[in-house]
Parts: sequence; C-alpha cells; structure tokens
Amino acid sequence: MKLFPSAQTGPAISKDACHWARVRTPFVQASFIMLLVAPVLPLNTISASAAEPATITYSQDFPGSDPEHYSISVSADGHGTYESSRKISEDSDRPQTYQAEFSLSPRSRMRVFELAKEAKFFAGKIDSGNSKLAFTGSKTLSYRDGRANHTATYNYSHLPAAQQLTALFQNLSATLEYGRRLTYYHQYQKLALDEELKRMEQQAKDGQLSEIDTVRPVLQEIVADASVINVVRARAQRIMASDEAKK
Repeated sequence: MKLFPSAQTGPAISKDACHWARVRTPFVQASFIMLLVAPVLPLNTISASAAEPATITYSQDFPGSDPEHYSISVSADGHGTYESSRKISEDSDRPQTYQAEFSLSPRSRMRVFELAKEAKFFAGKIDSGNSKLAFTGSKTLSYRDGRANHTATYNYSHLPAAQQLTALFQNLSATLEYGRRLTYYHQYQKLALDEELKRMEQQAKDGQLSEIDTVRPVLQEIVADASVINVVRARAQRIMASDEAKK
C-alpha cells in the first residue's frame, strides 16, 4: 500500500483511505438528506396505536338479580377484568362491589374476537326491536381499539354472534361469582361450601359455566385445606378434573 504526503502538513495517509473517503461522502450526504425528508409521525399517534390493544366489554344491568350489575372486559392479549355490584340487603341503598382480574384461555379469547368480527364489532343496531319479548336485563357490547369505538345496547339480539357472546359472558360471570362466594365461604363460613360446590358442579355439567380456570386458585385452596371436610374437598377436585377433561 503506497503512502503519500497529505495536502496539509501532517502524517501521510494511504491512497486507499482517500478513495474510501471519496466514496463514503456521497453516501453519508444522501443518508442525511433521507433522514431530513422522512415523515415524522406524532408521538401521540404512535403511543395510541401501540399502547391500546383491542378490547371487548360486555355489561349487564338487571334490577332484582344477583348481581344486579356486572361488566367484563377482555383485551386482545387475553387479560380480563370483572366488576359486579349487588345490594347488601333490601333496605340498603349502598351496593357491595366486587372486582377481579383474570386471564382468558387462548381458545376463548380467539372465539370472543371472532364473534365480535361477525357482529361487525357492534357498529350497528343489534337489538331485535321486538318489544313483546320479556325483559332479561339491559345488555351492552362494546368494541374499542386505537381506531374504532363502537357500542350497542340490547335486550335480545337476533344476531347469532351476539347471542353466543351473550351466553359466553353470562357463563363467565356465573363462574367468577362462584369464585367470589367460595373465597368468602372458605374464609368465614366453611359449612356453606358443600351446597355451593354442589350447585357449581351441576351448573358445570349443564354447560352453564365457562373458564373454570379463572377460579382454580380458590378450588385448589379448598382441596389443600385439611380443615375442610373430605367430601367438599373431593367435590372441588372433581370440578377441576372434569374441566381438564373437556380441554
């Protein structure tokens, strides 16, 4: 490699180095120009689309039922939240609120969003409009993501997808309410566990519950508690085993 003096006073530089400098300079200039003219997205646009996963929410208000109000939200990543409220007594005006978080199984999560798509993400009217039907609670289905926000309220829907979503969320609420009661009974009223688990087992057999895994922790606590009578522990174990067999 031949060396020759630089134009200015200083150490000699190689001919190859000078060649690379001549080749590299246009490339660097072009890259800099591309960066200047590249479109810049607003930060709030980027954060809105990246931080807000699609979420489906079902809520139901039915005075006189237990619970009188509940709502279930499920996001595209499977994370779910549940909130319900009921009157403590007939004379009480102050409702008792219950909240829980859960993870929806991948199969149910996919099913929920497939049904929402079939129902056009609730962008239009889904109520049947038949005023002669018995009132079974005011129900609301909502869909929200970074670009859309749709809500539809109904008593009864003629859309098969909405019907299936309604049944799925009602069954999920029933399961989560068992979790609430079982947790309370296990802590404060263990003698009530037997009747509660009998009802739960029968409803599970009748297909009126879904996502029993959401209450598996309390069932496992009951099974592991030696102070609970064996027949109750066996029933809790049987509910979990039956659910596993269906998967």
